Amino acid sequence: MTRSWAVLKRLLVGEPFASGRGSSLVLSKRYAIPLLAINPISSIAYAPEQVFLVLGVAGTAAYALSPWTGLAVAAVMVAVIASYRYTVQAYPGGGGDYRVVTANFGPGAGRLAAAALVLDYILTVAVSTAAAVAALDALMPGLHPWREWLAAAAIALLAAFNLRGLRVSGRVAAAVTVAFVAGVAAIVLTGLARLAAGEDLTSSAPAPADEAEWTSAALFLLCARAFAAGSVAVTGVETFTTRVRFFRPPRGRNAAAAITTVGAATVALFIGTVVLAFLVRAQGPEARGYPLLAQLSDAVFGASPAALWPVMLATAGVLLLAANTAFVGFPQLASVFAEDSLLPRQLHKRGDRLVYSNGILILAVAAALLVVLYGGGAFELIGLYVVGVFLSMVLSHAAMSRHWRRVLDVERDPARRARAHRARATAVAAVLACAAVLVIVAFTMFRRGGWIAVLIIGGCYLLMRAISRHYAAVRGEIEHPKGKPQLPSRSHAIVLASSVNLPLMRMLSYAKATRPDTVTALTVNVDAAASRRLVAEWDRRRIGVPLTVLDSPYREITGPIVDYVKARRRDAPRDVVTVYLPEYVVGLGPQKGRLSRGYFNWSTSLLHNQTTKALHRQLKYEPGVMVCTVPWILGDSTEPPPLRRIPK
Repeated sequence: MTRSWAVLKRLLVGEPFASGRGSSLVLSKRYAIPLLAINPISSIAYAPEQVFLVLGVAGTAAYALSPWTGLAVAAVMVAVIASYRYTVQAYPGGGGDYRVVTANFGPGAGRLAAAALVLDYILTVAVSTAAAVAALDALMPGLHPWREWLAAAAIALLAAFNLRGLRVSGRVAAAVTVAFVAGVAAIVLTGLARLAAGEDLTSSAPAPADEAEWTSAALFLLCARAFAAGSVAVTGVETFTTRVRFFRPPRGRNAAAAITTVGAATVALFIGTVVLAFLVRAQGPEARGYPLLAQLSDAVFGASPAALWPVMLATAGVLLLAANTAFVGFPQLASVFAEDSLLPRQLHKRGDRLVYSNGILILAVAAALLVVLYGGGAFELIGLYVVGVFLSMVLSHAAMSRHWRRVLDVERDPARRARAHRARATAVAAVLACAAVLVIVAFTMFRRGGWIAVLIIGGCYLLMRAISRHYAAVRGEIEHPKGKPQLPSRSHAIVLASSVNLPLMRMLSYAKATRPDTVTALTVNVDAAASRRLVAEWDRRRIGVPLTVLDSPYREITGPIVDYVKARRRDAPRDVVTVYLPEYVVGLGPQKGRLSRGYFNWSTSLLHNQTTKALHRQLKYEPGVMVCTVPWILGDSTEPPPLRRIPK
């Protein structure tokens, strides 16, 4: 089974890489901006349509509120982008939200930010792949019944791609990002230009059937919910804070310039898309099963396949790249969490291909599960996405506000103080904007799935706290005390004997080689005749080690042995007792006779070692007792040593 799994692993993952093959990635702004722009820019594929999906519940009359809702979302985007510009300059080492929050609010708030970030990365993969399948569905409507399974398959392929240690070429990623931006910009600019020329570009999509009257209060709540859902356009900007090291020095300044460039482009495309959708009266994807960008392409370019196919293919490409960036970022972030004792240490280890394989697998399974449970719809996942994103942003910008306050407490230079004042005001504005979105989401979307996000974040937080406390307790317990260590007074070796055979002689030899103070062979009398034969054989061979026979009226083997070992420890608490147990294993070398590996490979765990396993389970919890299993390789071609007297 082990060899079969190894062969399958090599086929799926490939041959292992040497440790020295890893290298750091440092990019100029020409390539860093398109690569890091994937996440924020890709949100244009689904964020604007969230506004129309929510407002469409109230009928076409509510679409008049879409430009104002879009401007409110743009204001949040501007505040967040401006605050992150100062964050990357204050933390040029690439701290990210987790590092920023931990540095300013302590480990408790840091764990909460970490839990929110875990949900962010999972939903980045889930939402991006679901939206990518929706873009392809616009080109091939027959895919719609299978959208959740296609999204899950895409996640599996991305996971396999990253498990092999492969990387998307910077030029390819930049080309896809530029193609998507150019396609959306072409739709927006051409549509606005044609509208300005007096052409009629009204969408042919049918209007929603519900045109009932809504009260002002209900319409306000609906508009607030549309604002919160559309604020998903802010996602991805925090990517720059975790990858400042990608930029060439001065890293902080170059990262800030990149955030400004990408942020301005994202805001412009978002506002342009929302305004154009309002002017052409696009009805949202519920009306035609189309993504909003596909509807706008049809309205502007007359449903031309020559325009629709490139735009939708670029959209699907940039969304899949956004999901892939999560597969790159999450394992590295999970490694940081594991290093800080928030997650199991296994997540800090690189696999054969120099990637954090465990993190990739966890992310893939969690994202695929959410996609399947929610039927592959991006709209249904947005509520969960917004909760995690804006919780981490609220904590991050609040932490930056405290950071700049601390700077003002010690800074005396007038120019630097003025800059710190501006940075703190920007951070406060970002906190208020993100908190408003978070409150609206909690109020309007809690029953529509937002509670699941709260449950996941709360569960992650409690798990991280439990893991952190466990590792702290272990460190405190195993910490080397001051002074010289206290050595045991004496060492006793106990060898389990059931018959005089080669495995027994090997155990006795190993026990003698450790130079204990005493060596005792131990057997349990469950069959009087067999015990008498063992004692007679023991005396005849003059083995030289005393044999102790324990009585067992109820024919139990493990209980008397455990009681005997405990009694030895109880009589001399400062002594150490080592119990030697036999273990039968299958050899990997040339086999012969009936003891072939094929015959015994499946049967050794079933037909042998049961007493050894039971004793090991009970004795490993006894202080001062060491359990040593001595393997005997079945079917090994090596000639065994003859039975002989064990020297003293």
